[in-house]
Amino acid sequence: MLGWPEIVMILVIVLVLFGAKKVPELMRGMGHGIKEFKKATREVQDEVQRAIEEEPPPPAPRKPASEEAPVSKA
Repeated sequence: MLGWPEIVMILVIVLVLFGAKKVPELMRGMGHGIKEFKKATREVQDEVQRAIEEEPPPPAPRKPASEEAPVSKA
């Protein structure tokens, strides 16, 4: 885990590398990316939950062996 001194040091390095004008743009882009990732994760979880709750279709009725067409061996 990162402590406060490490986080502050990382923020200072980012500020020095990108400048004060670029940091808000970077954070905005990162926030947008995180929001899209959470949305996609939520959609996948909802789809899986729907598939679990959905009843499976009933099996197709099978014809008795006497009604099936005979297989000819040539």
